[in-house]
Amino acid sequence: MSLEQFGYEDQLDRALTLSDLTVYGMIFMVPIAPFAVFGFVWQDAKGMVALAYLIGMVGMLFTALSYAAMSQAFPLAGSVYAYVQRGLHESAGFLAGWLILLDYILVPALLYLFSAVALQPLLPAVPGWVWLVGFVSFNATANLIGVRFTARLYKVLLALELLTLVLFVILGAVALHGGAGAGRLTLAPLYNAQNFSLTTVAGATSIAVLSFLGFDGISTLSEESVGTRNAVARATLLSLVLVGALFVLQTWIAADLGRGMQFGSAETAFYEIAARAGGAPLRLIAIVAIVVSFGIANAMAAQAAVSRVLFAMARDRKLPAVLATVHPRFKTPYISTLLVAGVSLLVGLFFAHRIDDLTRVVNFGALTSFALLHLAVAYHHVFRRRTGAWLRHLLFPLTGFAVILYVLYGMDRMAKVLGGCWIAAGILYYFILAARTRGGASTLTFPPG
Repeated sequence: MSLEQFGYEDQLDRALTLSDLTVYGMIFMVPIAPFAVFGFVWQDAKGMVALAYLIGMVGMLFTALSYAAMSQAFPLAGSVYAYVQRGLHESAGFLAGWLILLDYILVPALLYLFSAVALQPLLPAVPGWVWLVGFVSFNATANLIGVRFTARLYKVLLALELLTLVLFVILGAVALHGGAGAGRLTLAPLYNAQNFSLTTVAGATSIAVLSFLGFDGISTLSEESVGTRNAVARATLLSLVLVGALFVLQTWIAADLGRGMQFGSAETAFYEIAARAGGAPLRLIAIVAIVVSFGIANAMAAQAAVSRVLFAMARDRKLPAVLATVHPRFKTPYISTLLVAGVSLLVGLFFAHRIDDLTRVVNFGALTSFALLHLAVAYHHVFRRRTGAWLRHLLFPLTGFAVILYVLYGMDRMAKVLGGCWIAAGILYYFILAARTRGGASTLTFPPG
């Protein structure tokens, strides 16, 4: 299915294979992501960290199936914006794009802050803003050069993350066997009858699910894939399952190792557990790995994703047209990339001492856009195309929708208030945009595809 069928022409660099897309998804999710948020999930889940990640993976699996279905129907760079726009309704598509922007635009800043926090104990004399500027500059430059360069870099970075994870799992298992923490693997990180409640698990999952955000970013690279129409769908599902299994494994070991510990802070909880498993050397390795993974690898992938969404929305005149400008040599949406870099720096400075608030707001944007995606799958495939695939195109999307609502319900009030303000601003902007296009040839229409 060519872009011409949707009224567009190829402008981006088609260079990514199935393996490139899968690596991108894993890099975006970060196989060692729980290192950074373990303490927050531990507090909210009352020790049942592995359960929170398991529920998060199952919930996101339904969302991944919806992404897979829509990426095959609409192989466009706009991701959930394009899928909801064409699968449900134009206005809903704009709202989905607006919501995913809340996720994608804020994620790089959140990652830079995680990295700065991890570096603080090592280099306390260096101000946090210095790290922010350094990370933003490096990632913006890499994304401006293009996907061929970043695809090679992602593979090297992923290998380093996996090596770190293997080291923690081995040393953690040895420490448990030697009597540290719980003294063995127990079922407590998965289920503890004394502490279990739906509210507790929902609140913890709303934070844990942050680690899964990234598989959806694969779809933003649809117009840079050289594979078949199924390449994006296969990479989405494969990367989610692989990384989800790693999340459950490492948090299970970490939770049992952390039994009985009093952590200095939620931000440093995992590093303290790493020290129990492998002493100061493993703690240092974990810190450096998080810095590289979040501040460079993950943030670089996030910048690439949001610039493509901005590119797609600007191409449809939903955002200023200048954001759809493509660099003639590198074939990258460079104006959008530079804008994301600037916003990431400002957001990072503003939320420097409120990381947990930023975490929850990021999740709100992603999850609400995912909810619209599930509705789009059901409407487009079952009611419009009448495929008859009731399980894949109706039951799975509605189950995913229910899981998303469950996690959203567990979010704290601040995330809901800030998210609601973002939605209100988007609705206002959309009505202003619609009013400006009335009377002439509407820029809010598109080929049906």
